Amino acid sequence: MDICPLLLQVPPTVYYIPDFITEAEESYLLHRIESSPKPKWTQLSNRRLQNWGGLPHPKGMLSEKLPPWLDQICARVSDLGAFGDKRANHVLVNEYQPGQGIMPHEDGPLYYPTVSNLTVGSHSVLKFYHPVSEKTSPSTTETMGDHAEPTQPVGAESSFDSRHFASMLLERRSLFLMRDEMYTKYLHGIDELRSDTLDKNIVNIDRCRSNIGNTLERGVRVSLTIRHVPNVLKTKIFVGLRR
Repeated sequence: MDICPLLLQVPPTVYYIPDFITEAEESYLLHRIESSPKPKWTQLSNRRLQNWGGLPHPKGMLSEKLPPWLDQICARVSDLGAFGDKRANHVLVNEYQPGQGIMPHEDGPLYYPTVSNLTVGSHSVLKFYHPVSEKTSPSTTETMGDHAEPTQPVGAESSFDSRHFASMLLERRSLFLMRDEMYTKYLHGIDELRSDTLDKNIVNIDRCRSNIGNTLERGVRVSLTIRHVPNVLKTKIFVGLRR
């Protein structure tokens, strides 16, 4: 994947691409997302989201065709080699208001072991954590489905601070990719804050427009998580199961 140098401060493999899309493309994406039919939105306690491409499930995903405005972005990410010779077929759109976030979690085995994320509208700071233990980790989206929220395991510490080891500033229009052990082993999450003060834990600061010590006020951030779901079912299989 010839996209940018590896961030050596974190375990392999993490990539960060600033200005992956233009301002005009960002405005277009935000317009298409906001003008989506109301039933497309699912409201959670700390954010709302849209699911495109189908609903991932351990038994397989019944694939739905992506709209052209998402398919174009998926093609660009796929062309980086993010999913090997596979193509992205699923997009989760999350909207975060200032003060909203998501607790540390992992994405789970329903997906090809690479997650790519495009940030539009506003920045955020993504934090990385060591797992609770080799045998105990927070619930993952694959066990709950993408329309649920990560939950902390019984007996885990109330704070993840002791397991935090790195952070990444996700600027507007940037693309973030995570694979290998960073996908399968470590957790990632976003604090519920209205502003972020950048500290020495920001591992990609040399590729950003901001500097250590800056405080950035959060606006409304829209996150496009672009992934490949390997196990895709055909409609006729579902019909057969219902008989």
